[in-house]
Amino acid sequence: MSRKTFKAVLIKPSHYDDDGYVIQWMISSIPSNSLAALYGLIRDCAARKVLGEDVDIDVTPYDETNTVIPFERIIRDIKAADAGFVGLVGVQSNQFPRALDMTRTFRAEGIPVVIGGFHVSGCLAMLDELPDDIKEAQRLGAVIYAGEAEGRMDEIVEAVWQNSLEPLYNYMHDLPGMSRASLPFLPQETVSRTAGKYTSFDSGRGCPFQCSFCTIINVQGRKSRYRTPDDIEEIIRANAAQGIKRFFITDDNFARNKNWEAILDRMIELQAEGLRFKFILQVDTLCHRLEGFIEKAAKAGCNRVFIGLENIDPDALMAAKKRQNKIWEYRKMLQAWKDAGVVTYAGYILGFPDDTPEKIRRNMEILKKELPLDLVEFFFLTPLPGSEDHQKLTREGIWMDPDVNKYDLNHRVSHHPTMSDAEWEAIYRECWEICYDEAHIERVLRRAAARGVKTKQLFHGLGAFYGSVTIEKVHPLEAGFMRRKVRTQRRSGMRLESPLLFYPRYASEVLYKNYRWAMLYLRLRRIWKRVHEDPNKLAYMDEALRPVTEDETTELMTTFEDAIPQTHGAPARRKADEPAHLEAAE
Repeated sequence: MSRKTFKAVLIKPSHYDDDGYVIQWMISSIPSNSLAALYGLIRDCAARKVLGEDVDIDVTPYDETNTVIPFERIIRDIKAADAGFVGLVGVQSNQFPRALDMTRTFRAEGIPVVIGGFHVSGCLAMLDELPDDIKEAQRLGAVIYAGEAEGRMDEIVEAVWQNSLEPLYNYMHDLPGMSRASLPFLPQETVSRTAGKYTSFDSGRGCPFQCSFCTIINVQGRKSRYRTPDDIEEIIRANAAQGIKRFFITDDNFARNKNWEAILDRMIELQAEGLRFKFILQVDTLCHRLEGFIEKAAKAGCNRVFIGLENIDPDALMAAKKRQNKIWEYRKMLQAWKDAGVVTYAGYILGFPDDTPEKIRRNMEILKKELPLDLVEFFFLTPLPGSEDHQKLTREGIWMDPDVNKYDLNHRVSHHPTMSDAEWEAIYRECWEICYDEAHIERVLRRAAARGVKTKQLFHGLGAFYGSVTIEKVHPLEAGFMRRKVRTQRRSGMRLESPLLFYPRYASEVLYKNYRWAMLYLRLRRIWKRVHEDPNKLAYMDEALRPVTEDETTELMTTFEDAIPQTHGAPARRKADEPAHLEAAE
């Protein structure tokens, strides 16, 4: 019996910079969980021989943030196979214009293209009518896939094989369970192109909260679904077998995973067995209320945590329906992570309705003085397709920038009710300068040294965050090491530059940026060395490290006293102590 071949190519698109060039690096920073999930699903199809014993299913993953996509090779390989397709996976709104350009290239050669991800899923979930960009993808002949693919990949593979793909697959109202689902995985060759050789997996999906700016709750649902401890162990062991021991657990909020304790306990057992690994978590500001959560996370291998702080102004949090954030508990929560030796990151959103430049500057100084936060990254309040904010503005006919390439949280895409466009953009840039001035960088390093955190890792992180915005002009979430630019891969509608102009300018740009990076790190290294060599570093104390007593008033509490309960002491640390709306949602 002659062998047949099915070729699947999975691409996680990047997006274009302001000059129309793909944002791409030699080494990128954030691994793609969508790419890992889809690769794992098709690898499972291959293992189960879903197309028959005589058909070999071959799958190749590409992450465009760190790989120049070889279009000609992909087209040649798929045409040489008996059947195949290109899957554009995990496509966010800002990546959709790039995905459209890829679609044009592949469809011109008759290659089937399937597009999935948050943009198409969010639009189908929240809009009354599909936007023009998705209609354009359909006109080009792309298949639109909304929802999750666990338990359904066989259907897509078989449809490609039989040349019977439907134009639309909409599973937004039928979210699959995750227990014993096919596990996310990426080969070592792909993982090695991310900083620190991090790979990713999700231990759960869905979030019970109601933040109006969030797309997670409308794409992945508000009911938690989660993997088992056995699943997590299998993922860790499979990656350890190929030398990968660092993970980004992509759950939007791991603390709301009902299996959190069983999963962390299993990971602690693996550590005790001698299987050493580290991981990054994303959590909410209530995680410290869960008995043993922070302590177990650190013992299990968590060395960095991203916290959904969002803002310190109660009015802003209420406007976004983020009622779960209790600002009077922020310091205690951050101190608990610092005591565990874990580096803390937080996102801070600028542009809530009551924001003014003056209020934002005031809040930045309070944040720097009173909260022991290691790294903070700023975002424009953005009406992302798939969010309640976007749905509301669309229905009311309020202006939003029509170019979704800008919906990367690093560009202003709407108007503010009180700030002018120029004021909003200026205060956004200013906040990076305020929170990454050299005096505050030294303060952050001294706080970490006083609590036993490894300051060298933190020093590199501080430099990378600040330099990404000021030198590379991209958000830290999109940054990497050594920017690449491919002259011929420019956004459609923008003319290709002459090689005589492009390459000299690109070379001078690389030299200039590397010089600025070197100067930045030399300045910061002097600060780090001063802190590291200080014989009294363990004795350092400031306002942010000092515990707040029940009868004490801080500047944060004074500024926002109307929103803080008269009794602001620590609540009982028990699992049942959760907001009533969370329990109802579960």
